[in-house]
Amino acid sequence: MLKKFNLNLSLFVIPLSLVAAYFIFYQLMGHPDNFVDGDPANEPINNNILGVIYKGGPIVILLLSFQLIMLVYVVERFLSIRYSAGKGNLRDFISGVRAKLAEGKWEELNEYCDQQQGAVANVVKTGIGTYLSRKKVSQMDQKDIYLIQKELEESTQLELPLMNKNMFILSTIAQISTLVGLLGTVTGMIKAFAALATVGEPDPVGLAGGISQALVTTALGISTAAVTIVFYNYFANQIEKVTYAIDEASFSIVQNLKLKYFKK
Repeated sequence: MLKKFNLNLSLFVIPLSLVAAYFIFYQLMGHPDNFVDGDPANEPINNNILGVIYKGGPIVILLLSFQLIMLVYVVERFLSIRYSAGKGNLRDFISGVRAKLAEGKWEELNEYCDQQQGAVANVVKTGIGTYLSRKKVSQMDQKDIYLIQKELEESTQLELPLMNKNMFILSTIAQISTLVGLLGTVTGMIKAFAALATVGEPDPVGLAGGISQALVTTALGISTAAVTIVFYNYFANQIEKVTYAIDEASFSIVQNLKLKYFKK
C-alpha cells in the first residue's frame, strides 16, 4: 500500500502542482481587483502583494509549482520519517533493548519491537528472529553470529532507502529554485533595458515591468530555496538519528551474543 502511495505521489504531484500554480497565477494573482482600474496590465493597487507577485511574469508559475511540490514532499517526508522512527522515544527503546538483552529475554524483545514499530524495531526483530531460528537447529558458534550480523546489515540496507526516498526532490528544488529565480532576474533586466532603449522617451511601463519581474522572481527563488534547505537539513538530521539508533541496536545484539557464547 505504501509503495503504491509513493508511486501515485511521484506520478501526479508535479503535473498537478504546475496546473495549480497556473490557476493561482492567473485566477488569483492576476485577478482584476488587484490592479489599478481593474486591468492586470496596469500597476498593482497599493500594498497588494498578489498583484506585485503577478508582475513577476510567467516564470512565477514555475516558482509557485516548486513551492507546492516542496510542501507536498515536506509532508510526505515528515510522515515517512516519523513512521521510520517508530512510536515513543528512540533512546528509551535502545535502552530497553539493551536491558532485555542483558537479562536474556529474547522472546520478550519481539513484543517490545511490535510495540515500538519503525525501522529500528524492524532491524532488531530480524536479528532476534535469526538468532532464535539458529539456536533451535544448532549450537551457536562464530558462523551463526556472523550470519546474524549479516542479516542485521542487510535489514539495515533495506530500511535506509525508505528513509532517504524523495530527499533528492527537496535537494533539487533547493538548487533549481535559485537558478529559475535568476533566470527571471535576467529576463526582467533584458525587458527593462529594452524599455530604456526605446527611441525618444523611455517606456516607463516597460521599465517598471522589467524591474518588477527581476525583483519578484529573485525574491521567490531565494525564499523557496532557503525554506527547502531548512527542511532538507532537518530531515537529514532525523534520518541520521534513526540510522545511529539502528547501528547501536545492531552492535548491542552482536556484542551480547559474543559475550554470551564466547566470553573467556
